[in-house]
Amino acid sequence: MRKILAKSQFIQPRFLALVFLVLAGIMVSSAIIELRQSRKELLELMEKQAHTLLETVHLASTNTVMTDILIEELIEERLINNAQFIRRIYEQGEISDTFLERFARENHLFRINIFRSDGKKLFSNHVSTADHPEANEKAEDILESLFKGETDTLIIGLKAARYEEGFRFAVAVAARDRSAIVVNLNADQLLEFRKRIGFGSLLSSLIENPGIDYVALQDTSGILAASGNIEDLERITSSEFLQQALNTNQMNSRLVEFESEEVFEAVHPFIYEDEAVGLFRIGLSLSPLQAINKRIYRRISFISLILLVIGFILFTLLIIRQNFDVAKKQYQVVETYSRNIIENVSDAIIVCEGEGEVKIFNDTASQLFEIKSESIIGKNIKSLTNEIDWEDLFHQQVSMQEIILGIGEQVKYLLASHSHYQNADDILTRVLVFRDLTDQKRLEAQIQRRERLSALGQLASGVAHEIRNPLNAIGTLVQQLDRDFKPQSQEKEYHQLMQLVYTEVKRMNQSIENFLRYARPEKLHPQLFNLKKFLGEFEKEYLSMMREKGITLKVTLDWNGQVQWDSGKIRQVLRNLMQNSMDAMTEGGEITIQVSEVDKQFLKLRVGDTGPGIAADIKRKIFNLYFTTKPSGTGIGLSIVQQIIDQHDGNISFESQVDRGTNFIIMLPHRVNS
Repeated sequence: MRKILAKSQFIQPRFLALVFLVLAGIMVSSAIIELRQSRKELLELMEKQAHTLLETVHLASTNTVMTDILIEELIEERLINNAQFIRRIYEQGEISDTFLERFARENHLFRINIFRSDGKKLFSNHVSTADHPEANEKAEDILESLFKGETDTLIIGLKAARYEEGFRFAVAVAARDRSAIVVNLNADQLLEFRKRIGFGSLLSSLIENPGIDYVALQDTSGILAASGNIEDLERITSSEFLQQALNTNQMNSRLVEFESEEVFEAVHPFIYEDEAVGLFRIGLSLSPLQAINKRIYRRISFISLILLVIGFILFTLLIIRQNFDVAKKQYQVVETYSRNIIENVSDAIIVCEGEGEVKIFNDTASQLFEIKSESIIGKNIKSLTNEIDWEDLFHQQVSMQEIILGIGEQVKYLLASHSHYQNADDILTRVLVFRDLTDQKRLEAQIQRRERLSALGQLASGVAHEIRNPLNAIGTLVQQLDRDFKPQSQEKEYHQLMQLVYTEVKRMNQSIENFLRYARPEKLHPQLFNLKKFLGEFEKEYLSMMREKGITLKVTLDWNGQVQWDSGKIRQVLRNLMQNSMDAMTEGGEITIQVSEVDKQFLKLRVGDTGPGIAADIKRKIFNLYFTTKPSGTGIGLSIVQQIIDQHDGNISFESQVDRGTNFIIMLPHRVNS
């Protein structure tokens, strides 16, 4: 017992104090190290968050600018179309104030004025103070280029109303007598839309997020847009850091003082159309970092009192934190991987929760249904379209079903599948997958039509041979009878009947020849030629003929180069399509030929018209042999067109709406072998 006590005496209080101090030093040192590491990690995390936010702001700002430009272009196009329509009525001498008033009301236009070339107003849908002579002088100044013939179309654009409150968006076109047709649109909704989607609104929405102190767009002259009540920030010209950031297309960050507090600031240039517009600056609060500092300081004080407990707690927190970081990174990897898969698959994927609230709407779904994901996410899926019975789709017993759906101006064939599960919050989640089968259906229909026509051609070719020989014999006998026999009475009627029989035999023989030409197509003779020159010659060939019928021809080439086709047969294709369009547009209109490149192998030729279109009940028949709606038609033209396109290893399809015209789409390889 004494020996034990003696040995225990080696454990001196000073030794315990030393152990305590060593442990305290270790724990304090570890706490300080953790403080620095936490600060470093938090700053790195804030830098990543700031980078993501700045990239998002940059993209959203670019989209805002592009959206604003696109909306103005659409408005310009609409107003120009309206002005051109009024010009036609005006040039026909059928214009009146009453007509303009009705036209403006039906087309939601604010003001329509027609000015003579000296600035005097001729017609208007509205009588106001603008009829004052001073207003005519003002119109003469604005429309001077139209009156002088310097231009036929003038985009006046957004302007303040001269005699009323508000803003207007206006365009003007010139008539043949250099009069000017001016169309105005009330721009209040456009300005309100700009206000809602502008930089100020965007930045204000960002500042609502906790942890963001300020967001601003700044150039060398000052602040362009900012969140909150920010009135002053460090000028770019007085900061080397900001100047360097503006001159490089990279994100930079620093710690800076803002309103007597230290913040983490990240900056990124705003580049639009390769030009630096300004510098985005975002300030993130360091409150989380300060909170960590205070917590660690309290922990150090507490460690000095209960070292073992705090050591255990720190060790536990360290393990938990490490596990959390690992889990967080793994979750981010899985989430990113899953989202990339969903966004890049070729099928449209829609995920709904509860009663049908849309949570995920991938890019393919946006393209398929022609709606932006932002417009449908958060809404009920039933608002997407009324043509789908969603309840039946949700509760279908089969895993897949085909759906025929009208989207925009097209009819699409979709293969829909549905599955569901309960998520972690026990909420019913539905996953809908749509596959677009339209092109596949169209290709199948073309193959079936090609097979039917081929079989019909082979069958009828043999029959035609058997008919042609007797017809020739009949024709010869009729001529012989007409020459050698003379009836005793009604001689004139006899010769007329013989001649009629002979004429009909010749007509039948010619029809058989045309059919045999279709059944036994000539071999292709492809040769290299310049497509632009080819279409230019084709345009000249039809120019005078179309002018007589009041039809205009517009040829647009988005691709120019050499092609290797049978030029004679391709010319025959265009002639058939052109003739059909001209026959359909009895009251004039426009025919367009557009060429664009699909990929490195195929070109797309679109031949369209503004005619009456093709009725739905005959759309399936137009390529059938001998089907025609013309009183004197042979019904073989489009069949030959399809045959020539098939010989060139291409395909042909069409889109048509009643009273809105028809478009034939031809896909051809750049080069075809004989």
